[in-house]
Amino acid sequence: MNSTAQLLNPSEAARRVGVSAKALRIYEDRGLLKPMRTAAGWRVYGPDEIGRAVEIVELRTLGLSLNEVARVLGGDASVLERALASHEAALQARVRQLQETVRKVQNTRAELGRGSMSVASAVTEVRQAGDGINVAIDLPWPWGGERFELRNLRQLTHVVGPLGSGKTRLAMRLAEAIAGASFVGLDRLADGASAAKSQLAADPRLEAKVRNLMAEIVEDGGVASDALVALLAALEVEGPTAQVVGMLEQGLDTPTQESLIAILRRRAPVSRPIIFLTRSSAILDLDSIGGDEAIILCPANHSPPTLVAPHRGAPGYEAVATCLATPEVRARTEGVIAVRRTE
Repeated sequence: MNSTAQLLNPSEAARRVGVSAKALRIYEDRGLLKPMRTAAGWRVYGPDEIGRAVEIVELRTLGLSLNEVARVLGGDASVLERALASHEAALQARVRQLQETVRKVQNTRAELGRGSMSVASAVTEVRQAGDGINVAIDLPWPWGGERFELRNLRQLTHVVGPLGSGKTRLAMRLAEAIAGASFVGLDRLADGASAAKSQLAADPRLEAKVRNLMAEIVEDGGVASDALVALLAALEVEGPTAQVVGMLEQGLDTPTQESLIAILRRRAPVSRPIIFLTRSSAILDLDSIGGDEAIILCPANHSPPTLVAPHRGAPGYEAVATCLATPEVRARTEGVIAVRRTE
Protein backbone atom coordinates (compact mmCIF):
# COMPACT_ATOMS: atom_id res chain seq x y z
CA MET A 1 0.00 0.00 0.00
CA ASN A 2 1.58 3.27 -1.11
CA SER A 3 -0.40 5.74 0.97
CA THR A 4 -2.74 5.71 3.92
CA ALA A 5 -4.94 8.05 1.85
CA GLN A 6 -6.07 4.92 0.01
CA LEU A 7 -7.40 3.39 3.21
CA LEU A 8 -11.05 3.75 4.21
CA ASN A 9 -12.62 3.29 7.61
CA PRO A 10 -15.66 0.93 7.90
CA SER A 11 -18.25 3.68 7.32
CA GLU A 12 -16.42 5.02 4.25
CA ALA A 13 -15.87 1.52 2.89
CA ALA A 14 -19.54 0.64 3.40
CA ARG A 15 -20.64 3.73 1.46
CA ARG A 16 -18.19 2.91 -1.34
CA VAL A 17 -19.49 -0.67 -1.63
CA GLY A 18 -23.16 0.22 -1.12
CA VAL A 19 -23.88 -1.83 2.00
CA SER A 20 -23.93 -1.15 5.74
CA ALA A 21 -20.89 -1.27 7.99
CA LYS A 22 -22.67 -4.11 9.78
CA ALA A 23 -22.68 -6.09 6.53
CA LEU A 24 -18.91 -5.68 6.20
CA ARG A 25 -18.53 -6.98 9.76
CA ILE A 26 -20.70 -9.99 8.90
CA TYR A 27 -18.55 -10.71 5.83
CA GLU A 28 -15.50 -10.56 8.08
CA ASP A 29 -17.08 -12.83 10.71
CA ARG A 30 -17.84 -15.37 8.00
CA GLY A 31 -14.24 -15.32 6.76
CA LEU A 32 -15.11 -13.71 3.43
CA LEU A 33 -13.34 -10.42 4.02
CA LYS A 34 -10.23 -9.54 6.02
CA PRO A 35 -9.73 -5.81 6.59
CA MET A 36 -6.34 -4.47 7.55
CA ARG A 37 -5.66 -2.95 10.95
CA THR A 38 -4.02 0.32 11.89
CA ALA A 39 -1.34 0.47 14.59
CA ALA A 40 -4.15 1.31 17.02
CA GLY A 41 -6.13 -1.75 15.93
CA TRP A 42 -8.83 0.02 13.89
CA ARG A 43 -10.21 -1.69 10.78
CA VAL A 44 -9.30 -0.11 7.44
CA TYR A 45 -10.03 -1.16 3.88
CA GLY A 46 -7.76 -0.71 0.89
CA PRO A 47 -8.46 -1.27 -2.83
CA ASP A 48 -8.05 -5.05 -2.54
CA GLU A 49 -10.51 -5.30 0.34
CA ILE A 50 -12.99 -2.99 -1.39
CA GLY A 51 -12.72 -5.09 -4.56
CA ARG A 52 -13.37 -8.24 -2.56
CA ALA A 53 -16.40 -6.66 -0.86
CA VAL A 54 -17.81 -5.62 -4.24
CA GLU A 55 -17.40 -9.21 -5.44
CA ILE A 56 -19.34 -10.46 -2.43
CA VAL A 57 -22.15 -7.96 -3.01
CA GLU A 58 -22.38 -8.85 -6.71
CA LEU A 59 -22.61 -12.56 -5.89
CA ARG A 60 -25.32 -11.80 -3.35
CA THR A 61 -27.35 -10.04 -6.06
CA LEU A 62 -27.46 -13.38 -7.89
CA GLY A 63 -29.27 -14.82 -4.87
CA LEU A 64 -26.36 -16.69 -3.29
CA SER A 65 -26.25 -17.31 0.44
CA LEU A 66 -23.09 -16.35 2.34
CA ASN A 67 -22.07 -20.02 2.45
CA GLU A 68 -22.42 -20.21 -1.33
CA VAL A 69 -20.46 -16.97 -1.74
CA ALA A 70 -17.66 -18.53 0.28
CA ARG A 71 -17.65 -21.59 -1.95
CA VAL A 72 -17.54 -19.49 -5.13
CA LEU A 73 -14.69 -17.36 -3.81
CA GLY A 74 -12.96 -20.59 -2.84
CA GLY A 75 -13.09 -21.79 -6.45
CA ASP A 76 -16.28 -23.92 -6.53
CA ALA A 77 -17.58 -23.09 -10.02
CA SER A 78 -20.61 -25.39 -9.69
CA VAL A 79 -22.33 -23.00 -7.27
CA LEU A 80 -21.94 -20.05 -9.63
CA GLU A 81 -23.09 -22.18 -12.57
CA ARG A 82 -26.28 -23.06 -10.70
CA ALA A 83 -26.89 -19.42 -9.80
CA LEU A 84 -26.33 -18.30 -13.38
CA ALA A 85 -28.71 -20.98 -14.64
CA SER A 86 -31.38 -19.65 -12.25
CA HIS A 87 -30.66 -16.10 -13.41
CA GLU A 88 -31.00 -17.19 -17.04
CA ALA A 89 -34.33 -18.88 -16.28
CA ALA A 90 -35.53 -15.70 -14.59
CA LEU A 91 -34.61 -13.60 -17.63
CA GLN A 92 -36.37 -16.05 -19.93
CA ALA A 93 -39.47 -15.86 -17.72
CA ARG A 94 -39.45 -12.08 -18.00
CA VAL A 95 -39.13 -12.33 -21.79
CA ARG A 96 -42.16 -14.65 -21.89
CA GLN A 97 -44.09 -12.26 -19.65
CA LEU A 98 -43.26 -9.32 -21.93
CA GLN A 99 -44.27 -11.34 -24.98
CA GLU A 100 -47.61 -12.13 -23.35
CA THR A 101 -48.09 -8.45 -22.52
CA VAL A 102 -47.33 -7.48 -26.13
CA ARG A 103 -49.87 -10.07 -27.33
CA LYS A 104 -52.56 -8.61 -25.06
CA VAL A 105 -51.87 -5.10 -26.30
CA GLN A 106 -52.00 -6.30 -29.92
CA ASN A 107 -55.36 -7.97 -29.29
CA THR A 108 -56.67 -4.81 -27.66
CA ARG A 109 -55.58 -2.74 -30.66
CA ALA A 110 -57.29 -5.17 -33.02
CA GLU A 111 -60.56 -5.08 -31.07
CA LEU A 112 -60.44 -1.29 -30.86
CA GLY A 113 -59.86 -1.13 -34.61
CA ARG A 114 -62.90 -3.36 -35.24
CA GLY A 115 -65.00 -1.18 -32.99
CA SER A 116 -65.75 -4.07 -30.65
CA MET A 117 -64.20 -2.33 -27.63
CA SER A 118 -64.78 1.11 -26.17
CA VAL A 119 -61.92 3.57 -25.75
CA ALA A 120 -62.28 3.40 -21.95
CA SER A 121 -62.10 -0.40 -21.98
CA ALA A 122 -59.09 -0.32 -24.29
CA VAL A 123 -57.24 2.07 -21.98
CA THR A 124 -58.03 -0.16 -19.00
CA GLU A 125 -56.87 -3.30 -20.82
CA VAL A 126 -53.57 -1.71 -21.87
CA ARG A 127 -52.95 -0.26 -18.41
CA GLN A 128 -53.53 -3.62 -16.76
CA ALA A 129 -51.76 -5.73 -19.37
CA GLY A 130 -48.39 -5.55 -17.63
CA ASP A 131 -49.74 -5.73 -14.10
CA GLY A 132 -49.30 -8.71 -11.86
CA ILE A 133 -51.54 -9.43 -8.87
CA ASN A 134 -53.25 -6.38 -7.37
CA VAL A 135 -55.01 -6.50 -4.02
CA ALA A 136 -56.99 -3.97 -1.99
CA ILE A 137 -58.40 -4.67 1.47
CA ASP A 138 -60.08 -2.91 4.37
CA LEU A 139 -57.68 -3.39 7.25
CA PRO A 140 -58.89 -5.67 10.06
CA TRP A 141 -58.58 -5.00 13.79
CA PRO A 142 -56.37 -3.58 15.36
CA TRP A 143 -56.70 -0.99 12.60
CA GLY A 144 -59.82 1.03 11.98
CA GLY A 145 -60.82 -0.31 8.57
CA GLU A 146 -58.47 1.90 6.56
CA ARG A 147 -57.91 0.91 2.93
CA PHE A 148 -54.63 -0.86 2.11
CA GLU A 149 -53.54 -1.60 -1.46
CA LEU A 150 -50.76 -3.62 -3.06
CA ARG A 151 -50.30 -3.13 -6.79
CA ASN A 152 -48.31 -5.53 -8.93
CA LEU A 153 -47.47 -7.84 -6.03
CA ARG A 154 -43.74 -8.60 -5.83
CA GLN A 155 -42.53 -12.18 -5.91
CA LEU A 156 -41.26 -11.98 -2.32
CA THR A 157 -42.95 -9.71 0.20
CA HIS A 158 -41.61 -9.49 3.76
CA VAL A 159 -44.17 -8.48 6.42
CA VAL A 160 -42.37 -7.04 9.44
CA GLY A 161 -43.50 -5.63 12.74
CA PRO A 162 -43.09 -6.00 16.50
CA LEU A 163 -45.13 -8.46 18.52
CA GLY A 164 -48.76 -7.34 18.75
CA SER A 165 -48.55 -5.10 15.67
CA GLY A 166 -51.25 -7.03 13.78
CA LYS A 167 -49.03 -8.47 11.07
CA THR A 168 -50.55 -11.96 11.32
CA ARG A 169 -54.06 -10.57 10.89
CA LEU A 170 -52.86 -8.53 7.91
CA ALA A 171 -51.31 -11.63 6.33
CA MET A 172 -54.48 -13.68 6.78
CA ARG A 173 -56.60 -10.88 5.33
CA LEU A 174 -54.30 -10.65 2.29
CA ALA A 175 -54.58 -14.43 1.78
CA GLU A 176 -58.36 -14.09 1.79
CA ALA A 177 -58.31 -11.18 -0.66
CA ILE A 178 -55.97 -12.67 -3.29
CA ALA A 179 -57.94 -14.99 -5.54
CA GLY A 180 -56.60 -18.53 -5.32
CA ALA A 181 -54.07 -17.76 -2.58
CA SER A 182 -53.34 -20.08 0.35
CA PHE A 183 -52.36 -19.32 3.94
CA VAL A 184 -49.60 -21.42 5.51
CA GLY A 185 -49.82 -20.85 9.25
CA LEU A 186 -47.81 -22.09 12.20
CA ASP A 187 -50.16 -25.04 12.53
CA ARG A 188 -47.82 -26.64 10.01
CA LEU A 189 -45.61 -27.33 13.04
CA ALA A 190 -48.33 -28.64 15.35
CA ASP A 191 -47.81 -32.32 14.62
CA GLY A 192 -44.23 -32.14 13.41
CA ALA A 193 -43.91 -33.28 9.81
CA SER A 194 -46.27 -36.25 10.00
CA ALA A 195 -49.00 -34.61 7.92
CA ALA A 196 -46.44 -33.34 5.43
CA LYS A 197 -44.81 -36.77 5.16
CA SER A 198 -48.18 -38.39 4.50
CA GLN A 199 -48.79 -35.78 1.81
CA LEU A 200 -45.41 -36.47 0.22
CA ALA A 201 -45.98 -40.23 0.29
CA ALA A 202 -49.21 -39.72 -1.64
CA ASP A 203 -47.68 -37.34 -4.22
CA PRO A 204 -44.40 -38.57 -5.76
CA ARG A 205 -43.94 -35.38 -7.79
CA LEU A 206 -44.22 -33.19 -4.69
CA GLU A 207 -41.96 -35.56 -2.79
CA ALA A 208 -39.26 -35.24 -5.47
CA LYS A 209 -39.43 -31.44 -5.37
CA VAL A 210 -39.12 -31.35 -1.58
CA ARG A 211 -36.30 -33.92 -1.60
CA ASN A 212 -34.31 -31.91 -4.16
CA LEU A 213 -34.80 -28.65 -2.27
CA MET A 214 -33.85 -30.32 1.01
CA ALA A 215 -30.65 -31.66 -0.56
CA GLU A 216 -29.78 -28.21 -1.88
CA ILE A 217 -30.33 -26.61 1.53
CA VAL A 218 -28.28 -29.29 3.33
CA GLU A 219 -25.48 -28.91 0.77
CA ASP A 220 -25.45 -25.21 1.58
CA GLY A 221 -25.02 -25.89 5.30
CA GLY A 222 -28.66 -26.06 6.37
CA VAL A 223 -30.15 -28.72 8.61
CA ALA A 224 -32.90 -31.15 7.63
CA SER A 225 -35.75 -31.04 10.14
CA ASP A 226 -39.45 -31.72 10.53
CA ALA A 227 -40.09 -27.97 10.44
CA LEU A 228 -38.26 -27.65 7.12
CA VAL A 229 -40.10 -30.62 5.61
CA ALA A 230 -43.46 -29.15 6.62
CA LEU A 231 -42.56 -25.73 5.19
CA LEU A 232 -41.18 -27.01 1.89
CA ALA A 233 -44.17 -29.31 1.38
CA ALA A 234 -46.49 -26.33 1.85
CA LEU A 235 -44.44 -24.09 -0.45
CA GLU A 236 -44.15 -26.65 -3.24
CA VAL A 237 -47.76 -27.84 -3.39
CA GLU A 238 -49.40 -27.08 -6.72
CA GLY A 239 -52.51 -24.97 -7.12
CA PRO A 240 -52.32 -21.67 -5.19
CA THR A 241 -51.83 -18.49 -7.21
CA ALA A 242 -49.91 -16.97 -4.29
CA GLN A 243 -48.90 -18.06 -0.82
CA VAL A 244 -48.99 -16.25 2.50
CA VAL A 245 -46.74 -17.78 5.17
CA GLY A 246 -46.80 -17.16 8.90
CA MET A 247 -43.29 -16.61 10.36
CA LEU A 248 -41.17 -18.15 7.63
CA GLU A 249 -38.19 -18.84 9.92
CA GLN A 250 -40.09 -20.72 12.61
CA GLY A 251 -38.19 -23.84 13.71
CA LEU A 252 -35.21 -23.23 11.38
CA ASP A 253 -31.64 -22.49 12.47
CA THR A 254 -29.45 -19.74 11.00
CA PRO A 255 -27.76 -21.68 8.14
CA THR A 256 -31.12 -23.15 7.10
CA GLN A 257 -32.78 -19.72 7.07
CA GLU A 258 -29.95 -18.25 4.99
CA SER A 259 -30.05 -21.09 2.50
CA LEU A 260 -33.86 -21.05 2.27
CA ILE A 261 -34.14 -17.34 1.50
CA ALA A 262 -31.32 -17.61 -1.05
CA ILE A 263 -33.23 -20.36 -2.86
CA LEU A 264 -36.49 -18.40 -2.74
CA ARG A 265 -34.72 -15.35 -4.18
CA ARG A 266 -33.23 -17.33 -7.06
CA ARG A 267 -36.59 -18.92 -7.86
CA ALA A 268 -38.68 -15.79 -7.33
CA PRO A 269 -38.97 -14.58 -10.96
CA VAL A 270 -40.27 -17.96 -12.15
CA SER A 271 -42.48 -18.87 -9.18
CA ARG A 272 -45.73 -17.63 -7.68
CA PRO A 273 -45.62 -14.67 -5.27
CA ILE A 274 -44.97 -15.41 -1.60
CA ILE A 275 -45.93 -13.06 1.24
CA PHE A 276 -44.37 -14.04 4.54
CA LEU A 277 -43.98 -12.80 8.09
CA THR A 278 -40.46 -12.50 9.44
CA ARG A 279 -38.50 -10.91 12.25
CA SER A 280 -35.21 -12.59 11.37
CA SER A 281 -32.26 -10.66 9.98
CA ALA A 282 -31.14 -13.88 8.28
CA ILE A 283 -34.36 -13.87 6.24
CA LEU A 284 -34.69 -10.13 5.72
CA ASP A 285 -31.11 -8.99 5.09
CA LEU A 286 -31.62 -5.33 4.27
CA ASP A 287 -28.34 -5.25 2.35
CA SER A 288 -29.46 -8.04 0.01
CA ILE A 289 -33.02 -7.08 -1.00
CA GLY A 290 -33.59 -7.67 -4.71
CA GLY A 291 -35.82 -5.98 -7.26
CA ASP A 292 -38.45 -8.71 -6.94
CA GLU A 293 -38.91 -8.05 -3.20
CA ALA A 294 -40.98 -5.68 -1.09
CA ILE A 295 -41.22 -4.88 2.62
CA ILE A 296 -44.44 -4.14 4.50
CA LEU A 297 -44.05 -2.61 7.95
CA CYS A 298 -46.79 -2.96 10.56
CA PRO A 299 -45.96 -0.18 13.05
CA ALA A 300 -46.07 -0.73 16.80
CA ASN A 301 -48.58 2.12 17.27
CA HIS A 302 -51.10 0.46 14.92
CA SER A 303 -50.75 3.10 12.25
CA PRO A 304 -51.71 1.60 8.87
CA PRO A 305 -49.12 -0.77 7.32
CA THR A 306 -46.76 0.87 4.85
CA LEU A 307 -44.42 -0.22 2.10
CA VAL A 308 -40.83 0.55 3.05
CA ALA A 309 -38.03 1.03 0.53
CA PRO A 310 -34.90 -0.99 1.43
CA HIS A 311 -32.64 2.06 1.50
CA ARG A 312 -31.10 3.72 4.53
CA GLY A 313 -32.89 7.00 5.15
CA ALA A 314 -36.15 5.86 3.54
CA PRO A 315 -39.28 6.42 5.68
CA GLY A 316 -39.74 3.41 7.94
CA TYR A 317 -36.33 1.88 7.24
CA GLU A 318 -35.02 2.27 10.79
CA ALA A 319 -38.29 0.95 12.22
CA VAL A 320 -37.93 -2.18 10.06
CA ALA A 321 -34.32 -2.62 11.16
CA THR A 322 -35.27 -2.43 14.84
CA CYS A 323 -37.85 -5.21 14.36
CA LEU A 324 -35.21 -7.63 13.11
CA ALA A 325 -32.85 -9.78 15.14
CA THR A 326 -30.51 -12.68 14.49
CA PRO A 327 -32.05 -16.17 14.71
CA GLU A 328 -30.17 -16.75 17.95
CA VAL A 329 -31.69 -13.68 19.59
CA ARG A 330 -35.12 -14.52 18.16
CA ALA A 331 -34.89 -17.97 19.76
CA ARG A 332 -34.00 -16.51 23.17
CA THR A 333 -36.82 -13.96 23.10
CA GLU A 334 -39.55 -16.12 21.56
CA GLY A 335 -42.94 -14.86 22.72
CA VAL A 336 -41.49 -12.08 24.89
CA ILE A 337 -43.31 -8.74 24.75
CA ALA A 338 -41.50 -5.67 26.06
CA VAL A 339 -43.55 -3.50 28.42
CA ARG A 340 -42.84 -0.19 30.04
CA ARG A 341 -43.30 -0.18 33.81
CA THR A 342 -45.42 2.67 35.13
CA GLU A 343 -45.50 3.99 38.68
